[in-house]
Amino acid sequence: MPVPWEALIPFGLLTAMFGAAGTLLNVSTRAQNQGKPPRYNIDKWDEMMMNRDKQLTGHIRGQSDNVFAPPGFETSSVWTAERKAS
Repeated sequence: MPVPWEALIPFGLLTAMFGAAGTLLNVSTRAQNQGKPPRYNIDKWDEMMMNRDKQLTGHIRGQSDNVFAPPGFETSSVWTAERKAS
């Protein structure tokens, strides 16, 4: 059976477009995560650490090696915003 060579052009175009879309999605995801791969299966501990990282650095994927917290970090806790139970 002969190969229909006319069908290879659309097949090549579709393959190239799917490849380009996947590559752009990967680049976009990594750009939003500061070049790190996306996180999966995030539990409560990870959420708390991401909140802490956001308070320290301004981005949920940022990490700081500074020994001292920046000014205002001690008052930016969620505990100060909650009402006391009476």
